[in-house]
Amino acid sequence: MTGGGRGIGRAIALRFAEAGARVFVNFFVNREAAEKTARDIELRGGSAHLVQADLKEPAEIKRLIAEVGRVAGQLDVLVSNAASGVLKEGLELSAKQWDWVLSTNARPLLLLSQDAARLMTAGGRIIALSSLGSQRVIPGYAAVGVSKAALEALSRYLAVEFGAKGITVNAVSGGAVATDVWHMIPDGQQALEAIRARTPGNTLVTPEAIADVVFFLASPAAQFIQGQVLAVDGGYSLLA
Repeated sequence: MTGGGRGIGRAIALRFAEAGARVFVNFFVNREAAEKTARDIELRGGSAHLVQADLKEPAEIKRLIAEVGRVAGQLDVLVSNAASGVLKEGLELSAKQWDWVLSTNARPLLLLSQDAARLMTAGGRIIALSSLGSQRVIPGYAAVGVSKAALEALSRYLAVEFGAKGITVNAVSGGAVATDVWHMIPDGQQALEAIRARTPGNTLVTPEAIADVVFFLASPAAQFIQGQVLAVDGGYSLLA
C-alpha cells in the first residue's frame, strides 16, 4: 500500500486490516500519520509494517519491494495510491513541475509492478488509484490529470502482460472525497459543496466507499475483471 498513512490510503489499509491482512504501509514524509495508521491496523485485527520510501526514486521502489519480500516472502495485493501534484494550468507548468508530477503519480506503478511481479503468483492483484481528472478537464489539474490518464493506460497494458500469470491489474477512479487536500485548494470547501449538490443522491464519496471497491477488486470474486477503470463517484460523472 503506497501512500497509506492518510486519507484514502489509510481507509484502504484499514479495510484490509479488518480481514486480518498483513499491511505494508508506505509513506514518504508524514511518519506520524503512518504510525497512527499502523496502530489502527493492529487494532482492527491486521498486522502492520511501515516502510518509508520516496517513490520518485527507482532505487527506493526496489528497496520497498525488497523489504516486502524479506518480511513476507510474497505479495498478494499491490495498491498504488501515493500521489501528489502541482495545481496549475497547463500553460503555467514548468518542465520540472511536469516531470515531478509524472514521476510521482504515474511511473511508480510501472516500477512497482515490475518488482512486485517476482513476489506474486496466480491470483495476485495490482490496483491503482486514479481520479476523474484523467477524463475530464478540471481547472488547475493539468499535470495531475494527465498523470492519472497515464496511470489508467498503463493499467490496461500491464493487465494484458500480467494476464497469462493469473494476475489482474485494474484502477479505481474516485470522485471528490473530503480529504485534507481540499484545504490546500483555493475555495476548496465551496468546490466540494458544489460537487455534492451536483451528485445524484447529494452525497460525496467517502474514503471507506473507495476502500470497499479496492477490497472487492482484491478478492477472488473479481478474478475476471481485468484492465478496467471503475468509477466510484456516486454518479457525478454521468451528468453532462
